[in-house]
Amino acid sequence: MGKLSGKVALITGAGRGLGRAYALHLAGLGADIVVNDLVLDSAKEFDEELTAETVMAECEAVGVRSIGIAADVTDRNAVERMFQEVKETFGRLDILVNNAGGVLRPAEAGKASSVSEDDWRFIMDVNMTSTLFCCQEAAKIMREQKSGKIINVSSQAGVRGNMGGDVSHYCVAKAGIAEYTRLLAGELGPDNVNVNCIAPGIVLTSRANKQFNRNSPENVAKAIVHIPLKRVGLPEDCAKVVEFLATDLSDYVTGQVICVCGGMVLSPS
Repeated sequence: MGKLSGKVALITGAGRGLGRAYALHLAGLGADIVVNDLVLDSAKEFDEELTAETVMAECEAVGVRSIGIAADVTDRNAVERMFQEVKETFGRLDILVNNAGGVLRPAEAGKASSVSEDDWRFIMDVNMTSTLFCCQEAAKIMREQKSGKIINVSSQAGVRGNMGGDVSHYCVAKAGIAEYTRLLAGELGPDNVNVNCIAPGIVLTSRANKQFNRNSPENVAKAIVHIPLKRVGLPEDCAKVVEFLATDLSDYVTGQVICVCGGMVLSPS
């Protein structure tokens, strides 16, 4: 029996990258897994190799149940339908990981003094609004069952400032997720629902590696100047902290933002 046997976990943005790592890690602990993404086979776009045909099949290979739900988490109606499907299929929801998001518009267009309204609204929706919608639907189920773990995903961008006003939309969205986590934790605590947040630093994901060449020796060398542990992160580094927040190890922890960044939070921007 795994730590999470009998539990059900929903991970948004789990078709690849960090979301996939969370799904596989929680599956390895015995949880049944709901994989959500806008496109369930999104790993193909960034040449991320799976060990089975789909992420759901990867989860099932370790002996748990898994379903995939393609849904746009910025669409409230789509989110409502997704959570209804989860409840109809499994009868419960124990863990929600709000992983969907990212800097999905050109970073250079995100300056605080000049970011466009369209880019601002898009990035806020993809990161902050999607988290809001999913948390609100999860809260309905978890309050009823008087238990649950919600794990939101902020970023070092939402914890540390920067001197250039860069990616302001993303920074504000991720800072908002951190504060929303605290507010929701206070509200749901009496219902025995824990709400916490992680704030990853520089992590080697398939998208970052392909789009930004993050794993090149040159870029890694530049990054670790600001990281006391002198290495960049791997998806599993974040997944281990998600394990802590999803299991009984964190039963007396709520309203927290945990930086998973190798100490990057200690460095000036």
